[in-house]
Amino acid sequence: MFCLFSLVSLLVIPVHCSKGWDIKYSSMTKCALKGSTITLSGSYKHPDHLKVIEIFWTVNPSKGNSINLMNHTDYRDRVQFFPGKEGLFFLKLSNVTHEDKGMYCLRILTGVGDQNYLGYPGPELNVTDLRVEIPAEIIEGASPVLFCKTTCYLSDKTDFTWYKNGKRLSDSIVLDQLLLSSVSRDDTGNYSCAPRDQKHLSSPAVTLSVRYPPKSVSVSISPSGVIVEGDSVTLICSSDSNPPALIFRWFKEKQSSSVGSGQSFIISSFNSSHSGRYSCEAQNQHGSQRSDSVSVTSAGGQNTPQSAHVLSAAAGICAALICICIVIVVIKVIRKTGDSGVRGGISRQESNSTAVTDQMTTHPSEAADPYDFMYASISHKKPRKHQRAEDEDEVQYASVQHHRNTRNVTAEDRCQYGDVRDHRPAVSAGLNAESADDFSVIYSSVKVA
Repeated sequence: MFCLFSLVSLLVIPVHCSKGWDIKYSSMTKCALKGSTITLSGSYKHPDHLKVIEIFWTVNPSKGNSINLMNHTDYRDRVQFFPGKEGLFFLKLSNVTHEDKGMYCLRILTGVGDQNYLGYPGPELNVTDLRVEIPAEIIEGASPVLFCKTTCYLSDKTDFTWYKNGKRLSDSIVLDQLLLSSVSRDDTGNYSCAPRDQKHLSSPAVTLSVRYPPKSVSVSISPSGVIVEGDSVTLICSSDSNPPALIFRWFKEKQSSSVGSGQSFIISSFNSSHSGRYSCEAQNQHGSQRSDSVSVTSAGGQNTPQSAHVLSAAAGICAALICICIVIVVIKVIRKTGDSGVRGGISRQESNSTAVTDQMTTHPSEAADPYDFMYASISHKKPRKHQRAEDEDEVQYASVQHHRNTRNVTAEDRCQYGDVRDHRPAVSAGLNAESADDFSVIYSSVKVA
C-alpha cells in the first residue's frame, strides 16, 4: 500500500512542478552609458491555480523589501513598465546615472499569502562613461592610435563618431579606434568620441599635443626706433616649439662662438663696437633652429652696406655738380674778357679814324692828281735799341687816310680799308737805324674816300 502511494506521488509531483513559477530574462548583464536610455525585459509563467494581480520591476531586492520602481523616489520620473507579447514584460529607464547600478528583478504578486514570486537573480546593470586614451607622448611624424574606451562592454553593434575641437571627423570612421597618420603640429587639438549619432553622450575631450622642435625662430629689437650710442638695447628671441624652448644662444656675424645666452640678450651701453648682425638659436629636447640675422647699428655707428652705397652715390653727385658749376663760371669769365678786348680795339680804331678824317678835312688838296695817294697822320716808331730778340713783336699802330679825287669817280671806285695789321719779327740790337725804320712801318686804319 505504501509503495503504491509513493508511486502515485512521484507521478503527481512532476505535473504540479510543470505548472510552477518560471521567469526568464533576455540578458543577465547590461552595460549602459551615463545619460543613456536602456531597456530590460523578462518573461514569466505562474501556476495555473494562482492569479497574478501585480507585476513590477525592483532593484537590489532584499528579503521582505522589494520596492516598486514606479514608487521609488530616485526612479519615479524615469521608468516605464509595459507588457509585450508572449508574456514579456519591459522596463525602460532613461537618463541613467552611476547610482542606477545594481540588480533589477521582476516581482510578481498574487494576493495569496506567501504565493508571491521574485525573479531572482535578475540582470546586472553597469553604468560607464566614455573616455579617450592617447599615447603619453606624440612626436611630429609619428602615427598614434586613439582609443574610445568604457569600463564595461557595450555591445558589438555599437558604432562611434570621433570629434576634433567639437567638429565631426570623417563619417567613415565608426570604430572605437582612431589612427592619425604622420601627425604634425596641425593635428594638435581636443579629441572626443561618442556613440554614433549620439553626440550628447560624448566623452570628455582629451587634448592631443604634438611635440616638435623649434620653428619660426626670429629676433626682435627693443627699443624698435633709432639706436643712439649709450642706449640700452635688448634683443629678444622668439620661437614656436613644443615643449617651449628653454635653451637659447646668441651669435654675432663673423664670430665663431656665441656671444650670449638666454631668451633676451641685453647690451647695457651700446657703442659702435656692438654694431653688427645678430642671430639666435632656440633648442628643446626634440631639436634646434637658428633665426635669420638682424642688423643692429647706432645712429652714430657703422653704416650698413646699403647706407654706404647711398652716401657714396650722394658724394659723387655733389662732386659732379661742383665741377659743372666751376666749368660754367670759367666759360662766363672767358667770354666777358673777350668781349671787353674787342670793345677796346674797336674804340681805339674809331678814335684814330676820326683824327685822320679831321686832319684831311682841314687841309684838302684840290690840285692833287686823282690817282695819287695821300698819307696823313703817319706815325713811325722805331724799335727799342736794347730790345731782346726773344721779346714779342711790338705792335705799331698808324692812322692813314687817303683822299682820292672825287671828281669823275664812281661809287665803285671807292674802297674802304680798315684794320690792317703787320706783325714783324723782333729787330735785333745789331740792325742799323735805317733798316729798322724801313721795317717798322705799320699801317692801320687805312681809309680811301
